[in-house]
Amino acid sequence: MHTFLWIVQSLLAAAFILAGVGKLTQSKENLEPVLPWTTDFSAGTIRLIGVAEVLGGLGVVLPAATGIVPVLTPLAATGLALIMVLAAITHARRKEPTAIAANAILFVLAALVAWGRFGPYAW
Repeated sequence: MHTFLWIVQSLLAAAFILAGVGKLTQSKENLEPVLPWTTDFSAGTIRLIGVAEVLGGLGVVLPAATGIVPVLTPLAATGLALIMVLAAITHARRKEPTAIAANAILFVLAALVAWGRFGPYAW
């Protein structure tokens, strides 16, 4: 199960770091055609979401990999799960079911890591 959790953690890290870096490096105008929900938020809020995604992506891997405060790994996974709940609420308000499905998948993966690393497969 540890190997499986490491794989899931790596996938979450890649997904959230890539998504976050995109939000941090692109202007709001460049993001709007690709991410229509960005029209509802200020550029500052989009950057804040990007920072949270990058930090969460790093947090699900680095503390566990380095052994430095490994309890941060399940906390980061819990934070990413919360971000996905908030994203799903936004997409539901905008009537974007495909995006909600993606949020649900990422939520389940993040919740699995949080459960596994807080509980039976903690360090």
